[in-house]
Amino acid sequence: MANAPFSLIGLDHVVLRVSDMTSMIKFYCDTLGGTIEREVEEIGLVQLRLGCSLVDLVDVEGEIGRSGGAAPGPGGRNLDHFCLRIEGFDENTLKKYLTACGVNIGEKGSRYGADGLGPSLYIHDPEGNKVELKGSPS
Repeated sequence: MANAPFSLIGLDHVVLRVSDMTSMIKFYCDTLGGTIEREVEEIGLVQLRLGCSLVDLVDVEGEIGRSGGAAPGPGGRNLDHFCLRIEGFDENTLKKYLTACGVNIGEKGSRYGADGLGPSLYIHDPEGNKVELKGSPS
């Protein structure tokens, strides 16, 4: 809407329902370089800082997670993918690093995102969520 009383800035956070909190924290923190920003144990929430955005992990057995139905699995996803904007996109270095971390690497391509057309690479986290790593516009 042209006269909206607000301006969109960018991705604030994504919420993922998870069944193995430990492996998801390890992937997003140890492999991708995020940090734990906040934990609310009573509702099964861990908020991770990834750059200027958050990825919220919600345990499917926790208060919030139970309200979302069945756990993510091969028969269905709660999310198609989300994109993390990264600096230092060198395809060979990135693939070598991710492979060493045990990450299966998907399709690489030039894709359009919030900052324009640039290189990107698809990977999957331990629970099968598709994550796009996107470099600077070309």
